Order: sequence, then C-alpha cells, then structure tokens
Amino acid sequence: MNQDPMRVQWYPGHMTKTRRALEQIIPMADAVCEILDARIPRASHNPDFDRLAPQLPRLIVLNRVDQASPAATSLWRSDFRTRGVPVIETDCKNGAGIRDFAPAVRSLLAEKLARNEQKGQAGRAVRLIVVGIPNVGKSSLINRLTGRRAAKAEDRPGVTRTGQWYTLEGGIELYDTPGMLWPKIEDPDAGLRLAFTGAVRDDILDVEELASRLLLSLAVHAPDALGSRYKLDLSALPHESIADGYALLETAAKKRGFLISGGDADTERMSRILLDEFRGGKLGRITLETPEG
Repeated sequence: MNQDPMRVQWYPGHMTKTRRALEQIIPMADAVCEILDARIPRASHNPDFDRLAPQLPRLIVLNRVDQASPAATSLWRSDFRTRGVPVIETDCKNGAGIRDFAPAVRSLLAEKLARNEQKGQAGRAVRLIVVGIPNVGKSSLINRLTGRRAAKAEDRPGVTRTGQWYTLEGGIELYDTPGMLWPKIEDPDAGLRLAFTGAVRDDILDVEELASRLLLSLAVHAPDALGSRYKLDLSALPHESIADGYALLETAAKKRGFLISGGDADTERMSRILLDEFRGGKLGRITLETPEG
C-alpha cells in the first residue's frame, strides 16, 4: 500500500525528560503497567520500555477496546497470554474492565506479596509505573482507578508533562508518566498507525496525505464501514497508491458537500472530519493490525 511511505516522527523535548525521569523511578517500582491502544497493539508498544525496565514484570492493558474489533482483540489477548504476558481489556470511557486491574496486579506480583507477608510486611504497598505512548489513555485509566479526576486527561497527545504517584485501595501505588514515543520510528506503517489514532500531533503532518493513507488502510481493514459511511465505491480503484487514496478523499468530500470556490472538493476539511470520525469510533469498531501482521 505504501509505495512511497509517509515518514512520521515526533519526539519533543519533554519526552527526553520523561525518559530520564523513568530511569530514576524504575528502581523504586515492582512492575510496569503498559497501556496499549487495542486498535494498534503492536504499533502502540514503545520498544524503549523494554530496554528501560527489562527486569520488571509487566501487565498489559489493552485500552479503547470499545473502538476495536472484538474478534481482533480476542486474537491479541490470546497472543499475549501465549507469550506469558498477563493482559486485561479496558474502556476507560465507561469503566469496563477497570475492576480487573487490582486482581491482575495481585496475580502478577503474587510472589512479591507472599515474601512481604513472610517478612511481616503484609500491608506494604506494591508500586507500578504506568507507561504508554501519547493519547493512549493512561490518565483516564488512573482517573477510573482512583475514582476521581486525579490526572489531567484530554483527547490529544502531549497533555501529561510530569509524573506523579497515586495510591489505590488495597495497597497499590501507581506512578503516572507522560506519554512517550521513541526517538526514531523505523517502521513507516507503524508511524502511520500512530498518526491515524492521534498519538502524534496533527500539526506536524500533512493532514490530507494522512487522511488519504487512512482511507487506503480502511479500504483493507474495514471496507464495508468505509463504503457505507462515505458513500464510496471501493471497487473503482486498486487502492495501492497515495493517488488512489486522494481520489477517495475527493469523492468523500464531494459526497459530503464539502466544496470550495469553483466546485472543487474541500479535501482539507474532509481530511479533518475523517480523522475525527475514525478516532471517535464513528466508523465502528476497527482494528488496524493483527498478531499475524
């Protein structure tokens, strides 16, 4: 699909500070809780977290499952568990899966808790670092777990800029970290998926090219939803080049009545609408990658 791939890179200065802060906090932690976007579990995994804390056990939280394909989420759940990685599924908007968090932590750290009890420290808290890429829902998860609006949460990347400890009932402490990408995204398809889902700031990208490439991806992963919502005939194009994606974008704009002077398609407006509707789940529950590819 990406014959001439769009290169997506975004690593502002606060992410460097986040990495340094993590290096200092990790020795204080018992485990890592990594939040992944259920629509892109592979692309939303930051490999730097593996390098920063290879010695710590990890709990995976697949967030935004309400926007992901249930069948694909089931495949990812099985894949993680086959690899011996504990995983829970959450939707922080309505609180689904939140009750699974504390039991999963106690299971992950069962040996640690047993040792504490043997030492007469049964009430000693266990500490987890909550990590993830920007806009994946870390602060929303912590707000749900604490039962209050403890951490600032917005639907845009780069909101949380400083770390903070939070205490939950049952002897669990969480350290919320700012969203962090890695300095160089080598895989162009992973970079695109990060951009599609809003992990990268839109203002550093060509929004029309991004939308054109999203249309090409949706034509593969969700053709029925795409054709239905935007009244597109997906059989008319091969969907192999960026030009095909732009042709779909023009058609979608005209179908919506988004026109500029002279009757040309307002593709910029259509691009922003497409990205907003995809990210808001208005096209349905869509996953852009599976464990197989």
